[in-house]
Amino acid sequence: MAVATHFSFPVNYVLSEASRSRGRFDRKLVRAVASGDSVAPAISEETKVKLGGSDLKVTKLGIGVWSWGDNSYWNDFQWDDRKLKAAKGAFDVSLDSGIDFFDTAEVYGSKFSLGAISSETLLGRFIRERKERYPGAEVSVATKYAALPWRLGRESVISALKDSLARLELSSVDLYQLHWPGLWGNEGYLDGLGDAVEQGLVKAVGVSNYSEKRLRDAYERLKKRGIPLASNQVNYSLIYRAPEQTGVKSACDELGVSLIAYSPIAQGHFRFMFIIL
Repeated sequence: MAVATHFSFPVNYVLSEASRSRGRFDRKLVRAVASGDSVAPAISEETKVKLGGSDLKVTKLGIGVWSWGDNSYWNDFQWDDRKLKAAKGAFDVSLDSGIDFFDTAEVYGSKFSLGAISSETLLGRFIRERKERYPGAEVSVATKYAALPWRLGRESVISALKDSLARLELSSVDLYQLHWPGLWGNEGYLDGLGDAVEQGLVKAVGVSNYSEKRLRDAYERLKKRGIPLASNQVNYSLIYRAPEQTGVKSACDELGVSLIAYSPIAQGHFRFMFIIL
């Protein structure tokens, strides 16, 4: 079965045994009705999958918000009110269509990356405005820690996470990821992820852009603390199949780590995305 869906914004796709074995692509959206009240569209649990061995469940399609607030790579190098309205529209349409999983990062749109406004700040604002309209609205948020060379130790992970939470206007996030492997200090970063779970600041933890060996090392280090490595987010699409060739995908399958595919439509190079189930 092939389902073709057109997206005008970045999208992530979660690959899991559950999504494959279901044999179809569910997009069931249950709309709650309440007399005289504004009630958020409720998203069916049938459309969600668990991330790895964690208890976190997210929609199989997620929205990557790298472009929000960015003017160094996206948006024709210019962020303006029109693009802000487009981002807000994409956010609302996604939720209305049954997608509630949004992936951001501390470097997206940040001054460090020469951006106009932090993607986390925009996402936090959109969530707040959504909840003002629909008090019962639920949004699953993933963000990422930047393993910059001058950041050392587990404390740097917690400090960066708290800064992200402040920008997002949240007390915790669903998924916190190491954005890329550091030049050094990776064991400390993984310890910081474990600390974040134990402090109740995150529901699940993952990595991004990790090779097979790094993935296995991260899995084992967190396992010693009884914390599952939920995911590895990597570049994966019909025209970029490296995770299949490097052993990353097979390692994820073996260890029970969900592979989150970023740029699955190759940053817009595909007009349509075909999901083969």
